[in-house]
Amino acid sequence: MSWRSATFLTDAVHAEPFCDALLESGALSASIEDADAGTPEEQAQFGEPGSISTPGWQHSRIVALFEADADIANIVAEASAAIDLAKAPAFSVKEVAEENWVQLTQSQFDPIQISPRLWIVPSWHQAPDAQAINLVLDPGMAFGTGAHPTTRLCLQWLEQEVTPAASMLDYGCGSGILAIAAARFGAQKVCGVDIDPQAIVAARHNAENNSVAATFADASEVIDEKFDLVVANILANPLRVLAPAICSHLRPGGKLALAGLLSEQAEELIEVYRPWLALTVFDCQEGWACLAGEKA
Repeated sequence: MSWRSATFLTDAVHAEPFCDALLESGALSASIEDADAGTPEEQAQFGEPGSISTPGWQHSRIVALFEADADIANIVAEASAAIDLAKAPAFSVKEVAEENWVQLTQSQFDPIQISPRLWIVPSWHQAPDAQAINLVLDPGMAFGTGAHPTTRLCLQWLEQEVTPAASMLDYGCGSGILAIAAARFGAQKVCGVDIDPQAIVAARHNAENNSVAATFADASEVIDEKFDLVVANILANPLRVLAPAICSHLRPGGKLALAGLLSEQAEELIEVYRPWLALTVFDCQEGWACLAGEKA
């Protein structure tokens, strides 16, 4: 089976409505890209919902997928009319051959080295260093594969801070990667909480695959315990709102790491957490920061 894709240019105002109209008119999928990607005019678009003042790219590229026998010109014309464009844009078409999508997807994920002794290894790969700590983790529905700078920063902080007697809470656990890593570093007790039921399922599955004893639960369930280490790798807005809850799980003398915030948000978050502990910037990578501190 084969398909065809059509590619054309539009602007930030029309990009999303155009994609919606294409899907309504018969396209199988439609995606938006930065037409200036890879050039000096490329526009970075990252941050939290509501924090991007000019979402979208002024020079947007739409790539739409169609059945092999679809009348692409008619679909594009119909979609253009639906969003009141005076003229349908010019487009290019190319064949999309059938692929082994599982194999193709797996080929995009290689082992990731976090430090000299820590690797994240997809299950279909052989560990590059059998003597290292190798976390078996596949890309899935829950956030946290080690590829994002915020995850790497937290892993590097944990490697530095975990001691054999330590207890650790992963607040917003996603895939469970941080809790699993803490256990593999030697922490005595690890727990994780999240508001996403899929994340809890994924974290439990990943812990089992790594032969790690860890407890994962919904964040709405009350956890009265206090921990030696607490890590929250979420986003700046929830980090602000959840500051009292996050800090309530940190014992006196315990250590906290926060990630998921942009470097320019660091000073604000430091001020938000000042009533509980003094935070400093542990490290920054690719525009993202990790804050860390010890509760008095």
